[in-house]
Amino acid sequence: MTERGDGPADAPVRSGRLAQFEEVRGRLWGVAYRITGTVSDADDAVQETWLRWQLLPDEPPVQNPRAFLTTVVSRICYDLLGSARARRETYVGPWLPEPVLDGAPGAGRTALLEGPEDRVTLDESVGMALLTVLERLTPAERTAFVLYDVFAVPFPEIADAVGRTPESVRQLASRARRRVRAEAPRRTVDRGEHRRTVEAFLTAVAGGDFEGLLAVLDPEVVWRSDGGGKVSAARRPVLGRDKVSRYVRGLLTRFDTATMRLAVRDVNGAPGMVFADASEEYPAGVFAFTVHDGLITEVHAVVNPDKLRHLDFGDL
Repeated sequence: MTERGDGPADAPVRSGRLAQFEEVRGRLWGVAYRITGTVSDADDAVQETWLRWQLLPDEPPVQNPRAFLTTVVSRICYDLLGSARARRETYVGPWLPEPVLDGAPGAGRTALLEGPEDRVTLDESVGMALLTVLERLTPAERTAFVLYDVFAVPFPEIADAVGRTPESVRQLASRARRRVRAEAPRRTVDRGEHRRTVEAFLTAVAGGDFEGLLAVLDPEVVWRSDGGGKVSAARRPVLGRDKVSRYVRGLLTRFDTATMRLAVRDVNGAPGMVFADASEEYPAGVFAFTVHDGLITEVHAVVNPDKLRHLDFGDL
């Protein structure tokens, strides 16, 4: 007997299913990444959503594939967060999201950050600073916030994803929103200002100009490093302009500047910095910056190689 989807008559159904899925793949990956904070989990969640979409019976047809698929991927990510939180409690040092570089291929990642080249504002919802704040929410709060505040998913659909009532989800989203507003750092939305500040940081670091470095750092700047116990990194946040400057100076003394490659690249939708060692003796890394009033207020430095496996540093 021919299995469903294997006969010639089923080809149009399979083709239609694939077209419907591809139409929203970028959205699904964007939802998954914002909920989980990891590229690997987002990739897996989108793949699992596709498998479930394929296995649905042909009748009755899904009336709203976009809403249905969004609910499915959200439920998968919500379940993933439960086990992820337990792992992150034993993580060595600060846990930071896995960075995404503009144009990185695969699983809708480009669609996550796509937009006109001359865009002048930054998307806070995918920024490393906000994703770090979202780590402090419960899985239900985070899922509700991402779906409602970022993707405008109605409360009844969110309720299906997290197994709560619509009113409960409304309260979750409201509580999450208050916490995000209270804890999210001050930041500019002007892309040009952000880039100029990052370029000033890069110039100061590349030239060993520590007076210039001090001039671009906010007095209360916070530096967070994620080495995951795999490479050397500060296991607690470095606080304040002077301490961060000294920390950067110490980092530079450990690297061979002749083989080190630095470049400004878009990290999670905002100008950031990537670095790699041409000799491959030292680990590569990605820096994301939060900028306010022309000064850097936060640095998120990801150097854990496990969190950079999806990136290609060969073009530096």
